[in-house]
Amino acid sequence: MERKEIYKILFHNQDKIYEIYARDVHQSSMLGFIEVEGLIFGERSNLLIDPAEEKLQAEFSGVERSYIPMNAVIRIDKVAKEGTNKILPGADSANVTPFPNSAFSPPTKKD
Repeated sequence: MERKEIYKILFHNQDKIYEIYARDVHQSSMLGFIEVEGLIFGERSNLLIDPAEEKLQAEFSGVERSYIPMNAVIRIDKVAKEGTNKILPGADSANVTPFPNSAFSPPTKKD
Protein backbone atom coordinates (compact mmCIF):
# COMPACT_ATOMS: atom_id res chain seq x y z
CA MET A 1 0.00 0.00 0.00
CA GLU A 2 1.42 3.36 -1.04
CA ARG A 3 1.61 5.89 1.78
CA LYS A 4 0.64 9.43 0.80
CA GLU A 5 2.39 12.38 2.40
CA ILE A 6 0.25 14.87 4.32
CA TYR A 7 1.18 18.49 4.97
CA LYS A 8 -0.24 20.93 7.52
CA ILE A 9 -0.13 24.53 6.27
CA LEU A 10 -0.63 27.55 8.53
CA PHE A 11 -1.08 30.91 6.80
CA HIS A 12 -2.56 34.38 7.31
CA ASN A 13 -5.69 35.29 5.39
CA GLN A 14 -6.97 38.79 6.15
CA ASP A 15 -7.16 38.94 9.97
CA LYS A 16 -7.35 35.19 10.59
CA ILE A 17 -4.97 32.23 10.61
CA TYR A 18 -5.95 29.25 8.46
CA GLU A 19 -4.81 25.71 9.27
CA ILE A 20 -5.35 23.37 6.33
CA TYR A 21 -4.17 19.89 5.36
CA ALA A 22 -3.09 18.94 1.85
CA ARG A 23 -1.45 16.10 -0.07
CA ASP A 24 0.96 18.21 -2.11
CA VAL A 25 2.81 21.48 -1.44
CA HIS A 26 5.53 22.94 -3.64
CA GLN A 27 6.99 26.17 -4.92
CA SER A 28 4.90 27.73 -7.64
CA SER A 29 6.14 28.88 -11.01
CA MET A 30 4.62 32.24 -10.07
CA LEU A 31 7.31 34.11 -8.17
CA GLY A 32 6.53 34.54 -4.48
CA PHE A 33 3.79 31.89 -4.15
CA ILE A 34 3.52 28.31 -2.92
CA GLU A 35 1.17 25.89 -4.62
CA VAL A 36 -1.16 23.72 -2.51
CA GLU A 37 -3.01 20.78 -4.09
CA GLY A 38 -5.21 17.98 -2.82
CA LEU A 39 -6.87 19.65 0.16
CA ILE A 40 -7.98 17.10 2.74
CA PHE A 41 -11.25 17.44 4.61
CA GLY A 42 -12.09 14.95 7.35
CA GLU A 43 -14.98 12.57 7.16
CA ARG A 44 -17.84 14.10 9.09
CA SER A 45 -20.22 11.98 11.07
CA ASN A 46 -23.93 12.74 11.26
CA LEU A 47 -23.64 13.49 14.97
CA LEU A 48 -20.77 15.98 15.03
CA ILE A 49 -20.40 18.83 12.55
CA ASP A 50 -17.52 21.28 12.92
CA PRO A 51 -18.70 24.69 11.63
CA ALA A 52 -15.13 25.95 11.03
CA GLU A 53 -14.25 22.96 8.85
CA GLU A 54 -17.59 23.22 7.06
CA LYS A 55 -16.87 26.91 6.32
CA LEU A 56 -13.42 26.04 4.96
CA GLN A 57 -14.83 23.24 2.84
CA ALA A 58 -17.39 25.65 1.37
CA GLU A 59 -14.69 28.27 0.75
CA PHE A 60 -12.40 25.78 -1.02
CA SER A 61 -15.12 23.79 -2.84
CA GLY A 62 -14.23 23.36 -6.49
CA VAL A 63 -10.64 24.53 -5.88
CA GLU A 64 -8.17 22.30 -7.70
CA ARG A 65 -5.04 24.19 -6.69
CA SER A 66 -4.49 27.13 -4.36
CA TYR A 67 -1.68 29.70 -4.57
CA ILE A 68 -0.66 31.22 -1.24
CA PRO A 69 1.75 34.17 -1.03
CA MET A 70 5.01 33.18 0.65
CA ASN A 71 4.83 36.15 3.01
CA ALA A 72 1.45 34.89 4.31
CA VAL A 73 2.79 31.43 5.20
CA ILE A 74 3.55 30.90 8.88
CA ARG A 75 4.59 27.26 8.77
CA ILE A 76 4.43 24.06 6.71
CA ASP A 77 4.76 20.71 8.50
CA LYS A 78 4.86 17.18 7.11
CA VAL A 79 2.60 15.20 9.45
CA ALA A 80 1.79 11.53 9.99
CA LYS A 81 -1.98 11.95 9.78
CA GLU A 82 -4.50 14.63 8.98
CA GLY A 83 -6.15 16.79 11.60
CA THR A 84 -9.09 19.15 11.63
CA ASN A 85 -8.99 22.15 9.34
CA LYS A 86 -9.46 25.33 11.36
CA ILE A 87 -9.80 29.08 11.14
CA LEU A 88 -8.09 30.66 14.15
CA PRO A 89 -8.34 34.27 15.28
CA GLY A 90 -5.33 36.37 14.34
CA ALA A 91 -2.92 37.64 16.97
CA ASP A 92 -3.93 41.25 16.36
CA SER A 93 -7.63 42.05 16.33
CA ALA A 94 -7.11 45.70 15.40
CA ASN A 95 -9.06 47.37 12.63
CA VAL A 96 -5.89 48.33 10.76
CA THR A 97 -4.40 45.81 8.36
CA PRO A 98 -0.66 46.18 7.69
CA PHE A 99 0.45 46.72 4.12
CA PRO A 100 1.92 43.43 2.79
CA ASN A 101 5.68 43.40 2.41
CA SER A 102 7.37 41.82 -0.56
CA ALA A 103 9.65 38.86 -0.03
CA PHE A 104 11.86 40.22 -2.79
CA SER A 105 13.42 43.66 -3.05
CA PRO A 106 13.91 45.45 -6.38
CA PRO A 107 17.46 45.70 -7.71
CA THR A 108 19.35 48.84 -6.73
CA LYS A 109 21.07 51.14 -9.19
CA LYS A 110 24.83 51.21 -9.10
CA ASP A 111 26.47 54.57 -9.72
